[in-house]
Amino acid sequence: MNQPQEDASHPFDRRTMLRATAATALPIGAGEPPPGVLEGIRHGRRYRLRELGIVIGELPPGRYNAITDVPGVKVGYRTLIFDRPGPAPNLARTGVTIIVPRDEPVWRNHCYAGVHAHNGNGELTGAHWIAESGWLTSDIGITNTHQVGVVRDTLVRIEAERNKALTWRLPVVAETWDGPLNQMNGFWITEEHVRQAVADARGGLPAEGNVGGGTGMSFFGYKGGSGTSSRTVSHHGTAYTVGVFAQTNFGRPRDLRVNGAPVGAELPPPPPLGPAPDLSQGSCIIVVATDAPMLPDQCRRLAERAGIGLGVVGGAASNGDGDIYLAFSTGNDIRPGTPVRQAGAIDNDEIDPFFHAVIEATQEALLNSATKAERMTGNLGTREALPLPELVEILKRHRLYPGGPA
Repeated sequence: MNQPQEDASHPFDRRTMLRATAATALPIGAGEPPPGVLEGIRHGRRYRLRELGIVIGELPPGRYNAITDVPGVKVGYRTLIFDRPGPAPNLARTGVTIIVPRDEPVWRNHCYAGVHAHNGNGELTGAHWIAESGWLTSDIGITNTHQVGVVRDTLVRIEAERNKALTWRLPVVAETWDGPLNQMNGFWITEEHVRQAVADARGGLPAEGNVGGGTGMSFFGYKGGSGTSSRTVSHHGTAYTVGVFAQTNFGRPRDLRVNGAPVGAELPPPPPLGPAPDLSQGSCIIVVATDAPMLPDQCRRLAERAGIGLGVVGGAASNGDGDIYLAFSTGNDIRPGTPVRQAGAIDNDEIDPFFHAVIEATQEALLNSATKAERMTGNLGTREALPLPELVEILKRHRLYPGGPA
């Protein structure tokens, strides 16, 4: 098959992408993070990847570099961190995350969607109906392994209160295992906490790191959690956004790679949490959103590409992991009761830039979950934060830091 040649006038050509990215990157040869960052780190501040001067990929991010750059998408959290006197379980390091797909209730206007399980030792409720129908019909919840049920049931209750015609619903709720830091059998999350997360859902830049469902999670032996990123794609004069949200809880310490640099192999090994060595903490949930018009199978293909982003940073979808990805598109209206439906879609021959957007934004969302996460002591001990100055120095050494030597 003949492949299209690179053309400077084509909206997807490599030179256009690099020019767009140049505005967000530090100049080659600058050699140091932006002013004040190292001082901030010394005072305990945590930074997003780009705030450290590290740029992943070629496509430009959206305004907030977050899943909320997709119009209508909102993120809400409820975070639970406390110790109680008395016998165990008495320690909470957990929470719930809610992702709202549209400005209007999604049960009034569904989204085309697709799912992909990279390794299936995990849960994403409602996945079978998404695979069967191609529709996302609820808000998305993410929490810990033992509390999927209360989040799911509360999402049904909330819709039943708002949608008097409701006869059934299969809400989408995913999980990762926060057992090393959170005593999950305390079952800390209640219906009220889920309602608070739904009420908290908003646009703008979401908090990252130790928040929401990601509160007690780990990342390559360091503290992980919640992270997000976005990319913009120009398609024949129309700008579309691809946003990614990740809840990270996976990875062997030595496998971590950032922008191609073998960071995990060059950092001192982090202390293991508990008596057993860290293998692959156990799971990653990735949600991909776009306002580009995509059909269900195209959404499934976007979800698959999130797994490439996970692999590039060193994830292996290990046997014990629930690495499960969901992608949805708000680019078509899908109102229940429409007898004949018309839908737009990006042509498959033009979909590659959206694949690249998913891969780039996934890497950055995963890494933001760790660079923003703070050291946390919990159930089995202490999970250290990813050391940021060392991260920058390793990328410089490998000439993979935009502010490093030319």
